[in-house]
Amino acid sequence: MINVVERNLPAISKEKMYDSLFLHKSEKGQAAFREQMHEMMNIICETFREENAPFTGKEPQTIQKEVEELLYFQSSNQQFTTLLDELKAPLFKNNLQISHQKSIAHLHCPPLIPAIAAELVISVFNQSLDSWDQSPSATYLEEGMIKWLAGQFGYSSNADGTFTSGGTQSNYTGLLLARDECCLRLWGQNVQEDGLPSEFHKLRILCSEEAHFTVQKSAVQLGLGDKAVIKVKTDKQHRMSLSHLKHQLADLKAQDLVPFALVGTCGTTDFGSIDPLDELATIAHEEALWFHVDAAFGGALILSKSHKCKLKGIWYADSLTVDFHKLFYQSISCGAFLVKNKKSFRFLNHHADYLNPIEDEGEGIPNLVNKSILTSRRFDALKLFLSLKTIGTDLFGEMIDHTFILAQTTAEYLSSQEDIKVENLSPELNTVIFRYEPQDFSSDRCKLNRKIQQELMYEGRAAIAKTSVSGQTFLKFTILNPRTKLKHIQEIVDDIRTLGRKWREHM
Repeated sequence: MINVVERNLPAISKEKMYDSLFLHKSEKGQAAFREQMHEMMNIICETFREENAPFTGKEPQTIQKEVEELLYFQSSNQQFTTLLDELKAPLFKNNLQISHQKSIAHLHCPPLIPAIAAELVISVFNQSLDSWDQSPSATYLEEGMIKWLAGQFGYSSNADGTFTSGGTQSNYTGLLLARDECCLRLWGQNVQEDGLPSEFHKLRILCSEEAHFTVQKSAVQLGLGDKAVIKVKTDKQHRMSLSHLKHQLADLKAQDLVPFALVGTCGTTDFGSIDPLDELATIAHEEALWFHVDAAFGGALILSKSHKCKLKGIWYADSLTVDFHKLFYQSISCGAFLVKNKKSFRFLNHHADYLNPIEDEGEGIPNLVNKSILTSRRFDALKLFLSLKTIGTDLFGEMIDHTFILAQTTAEYLSSQEDIKVENLSPELNTVIFRYEPQDFSSDRCKLNRKIQQELMYEGRAAIAKTSVSGQTFLKFTILNPRTKLKHIQEIVDDIRTLGRKWREHM
């Protein structure tokens, strides 16, 4: 007969092994955690110490091959230190070093150290912000942060919101609420219960021709189709034209179509332009349109000392997008979606007995899934909270304003160069659009600028962006890093000339 103790020995042995795989109260788990965190911090710091450029300069195929060689899995366990050594060259060093002063391509910021520390807490406790019983204290901290944010944007106590993964989710949520509110108001149709009304094909969304692509993407996902997005022309400052907006509205009415949402942009991706929000709010009110403001980029102006006035009228928005993984220096992903009237979230509210039973509402138990299109959701509010508490709003504002000052200085410096054409001499935020145009070269300048941007990256000199203006290829500096200085910009311009001369000989 098998002894019960002997029969259970393998299970006990494995249970002890499992102890070292998870962080919990036992010393074995905590020792493993401390050891692996120490090793990880060492290799990260080592990688940064060895950093000489924003990128290694390797071409895509080379990196692809190096990473693919990692993609094998063995049946037995592997020492963590050995694994990190294996990952360092192909994975860590081949990253874009976003904290480098010459990494100024996209709306992709260097993360603050308090935000990085918060990421550890978020992962360790692994709270899910859908039901209160999965995130007791986290729920109240997020609600408090939403209340603070709403106040910063000039909303009343009737406002509400939720943290999101970023602008895509926030813009989609705003247009979803706008669609359902319109269907209920105009046709008495509850989309949640009965689906879209027969007239839904008439619904139209208005935005500027330089609005973020997620407006169109949302329209498609909402079943309205790409044709539902009506583009409004922009002026010389790349802001929505009020006269053309009025023309488009009149034209839609003449076609018996139903405009239901107006999207204002507070910080376009390329030029950082801010639509005339105050005037758009007035038109939206007069035309009974849902006014959504995409301030994913420009929302950081709430902490700026010198540019906050540019947000005038944003408090009239029915809904609002703001990202923190841009000018708030948070690690991806971290954003928020706000609504002026908390009742708007009724269009998202679904109850499940196992998650957010309706009885919870009567007992005052908050289940944040009622305000989100997501179920499982990270405690990203902690990152912004910890950063604000550690750094303070004054220093935050100084860092943001520094990037605006540098952008203006950069535009002035570039405009003084005979072979550089600057498209926005007075940057609205902190992006500068320009083009290398040597006077003795009149061939394909678009191809030349494209090659320059690619070679800067492949040679590891700098990470800058390229974009299109009126069908022509331009280069772009996105100056988010407060550690970037004019000397870094000047060095990049010198490299642009060097590479420009090289490629002119091959074209």
